[in-house]
Amino acid sequence: MDRRQVLTGLAAIPLLQIRSASAAVQAADKAQPFDPSVVRQIARDLAAKPYQAPDSKLPAPLSDLNYDAYRAIRFNPDRALWRGDHLPFQVQFFHRGFLFKNRVTIYEVSGGQAKPIPYRPDDFSFGNTPPPAPDTDLGFGGFRIHAPINKPDYYDELCVFLGATYFRAVAKGQHYGLSARGLSVDTGQSSGEEFPLFKAFWLERPSPDASSMVVHALLDSKSVAGAYRFTIRPGDTTVFDVEAAIYPRVDLEHAGLAPMTSMFFFGPNDASDVPDFRPAVHDSDGLAIYNGRGEQLWRPLCNPRDLQISSFADQNPRGFGLMQRERNFAGYQDLESRFEQRPSLWAEPIGDWSEGVVKLIEIPTKEEVHDNIAAFWEPKGPLKAKGEHIYTYRLHWGPDTPKPSSLARFSRTGVSARSDSEHLFVLDITGDKLKGLDPATVRATVTTNKGEIRNVVTQPNPMTEGWRLSFELASDQPPVELRAILMAGEIALSEVWVYRWTP
Repeated sequence: MDRRQVLTGLAAIPLLQIRSASAAVQAADKAQPFDPSVVRQIARDLAAKPYQAPDSKLPAPLSDLNYDAYRAIRFNPDRALWRGDHLPFQVQFFHRGFLFKNRVTIYEVSGGQAKPIPYRPDDFSFGNTPPPAPDTDLGFGGFRIHAPINKPDYYDELCVFLGATYFRAVAKGQHYGLSARGLSVDTGQSSGEEFPLFKAFWLERPSPDASSMVVHALLDSKSVAGAYRFTIRPGDTTVFDVEAAIYPRVDLEHAGLAPMTSMFFFGPNDASDVPDFRPAVHDSDGLAIYNGRGEQLWRPLCNPRDLQISSFADQNPRGFGLMQRERNFAGYQDLESRFEQRPSLWAEPIGDWSEGVVKLIEIPTKEEVHDNIAAFWEPKGPLKAKGEHIYTYRLHWGPDTPKPSSLARFSRTGVSARSDSEHLFVLDITGDKLKGLDPATVRATVTTNKGEIRNVVTQPNPMTEGWRLSFELASDQPPVELRAILMAGEIALSEVWVYRWTP
């Protein structure tokens, strides 16, 4: 048997509770009993065995596709799963090839039974690439879910699962931007990163009146196996309820939970030296954190000269996310990319997440095509081998955080150089809490771990109906950690602005 057949057998053994892997393969095309415990049991079994790399073999010429040739391979929408069944969701599939060579097995679950969805070359158009033989079974590279989120009579693309454990989604009126991942391992470590894979999915058939769809996923890599359950609810904000069961093969010293990746090329705080007609280019402009102590932090993103890793220690965080706060077209001036319509992504932990850090990684990039930003929760201490680690959280894809704050927010961070060692910071702050204030009562607290803060000025900004805070930093010893907040007496008016200044 090849690796694909071994995977099929591993998936079927817990379902049938039989001993023979070959018998499981023979029954693979038949419906098998399924309940939510099935994928966890498969993951437990995988974690107890040595890791087997996924099947990535493809027949020529599919094995040598370039970007354009892969993009030309299209799934026929008329063959979508549940097409014509008058259900609130439909599913289309991605072909294997280019960067997505690993075989992914996908099942449909209906009436407590799971049946593999067959690969059929006739379901795809191949452009100039010769199609495989009609009886070839290649499996899939991934899939995407469609739902009528903008118009009741049109199925928009809602989310996509493609590549490693990456997935992304949109809400009403939005375009794709940043991505989420199932799990990150050793991200930002000098030893190199390990990329777990989603190697199998189970798609639950929704009822005609369903407002959500359930997807189960099996994760596997050299160090860890896992079982995931996603309950996906589209809307003005698209919400994923995520239940993750993680089974390490070894102690995971640096596991990233609810990981997300994005792109920040430049903005008003980090002007690019590349000539560009646009004032900003980014999928996300800041990291927001609502920590367990009740503080609300805002950390504008940067495209640094050197790799930057920031850690925000916490216990039982209330939420964190990579946000796109600038929602005005004038902030980007890009008619094609429409960055103002990219979603923010907020992770809301459910239950006890104990101690750890929200980790932010900023990687230098000279092109906007690269995701150079990563954020995730890293638990304190390793996830121990041979254990079961359960995490539940909620992902909110939409225009903002799910629960509005009464605190004013930093809407723009501008930085300009006065000299090599002197920089001017101009921060705009907006929110209802700032309206009708007596200017004599408003003050700003600005602190730094190095250098000197000079000329702190707060003043109303009639153009934004908010306030503007400006100050000068004198320091020739980067990196410098800055912190600012707007106060009225002893009452906090704003969230806390935190920033790492580097040249």
